[in-house]
Amino acid sequence: MDTRKKTIQSALAVSLAIQNDDWTKLDSLLDPGFTYSGDGMHFSKDEYIGFMQDMKGAMTGMRMEFLHTLVDGEYVTINFVSRAKNTGKFMGAPASRKNVEVRGTLIRQMRDGVAIQEWQTTDILGVMTQMGFGALFGYAIAVGLFKVKPKPPVRKR
Repeated sequence: MDTRKKTIQSALAVSLAIQNDDWTKLDSLLDPGFTYSGDGMHFSKDEYIGFMQDMKGAMTGMRMEFLHTLVDGEYVTINFVSRAKNTGKFMGAPASRKNVEVRGTLIRQMRDGVAIQEWQTTDILGVMTQMGFGALFGYAIAVGLFKVKPKPPVRKR
């Protein structure tokens, strides 16, 4: 397998570890100094894993589809759509019990098979709209009006 394909495969393995709740695998695929920046949030490796654990706890049956992948050296861009049922509290919003579709694009910097850094943008407004008026309204008031900053996620071991 050529280097380009290995780089893409390693980047996708991070997403698949999240999809499959394989936190040990995810830990092994992230560099100790890994950082995440996306949707106004900035996480360390442990905070990133904690956020993903919280998200998976709120979204039942999540399946990811990778629509496009592009690679440029160490950088892999992935355009994705995730589908799941919102069965738990997510980003301060109560469970809606609705099926949601999350669309986004991320860039992962990969080196020697591990992720060094990730940048992501997700259609958060679209997700909150699908979850319902309560989620959208609550999120808009908390973040927009009161400038509430959520506590950093905590990794579950």
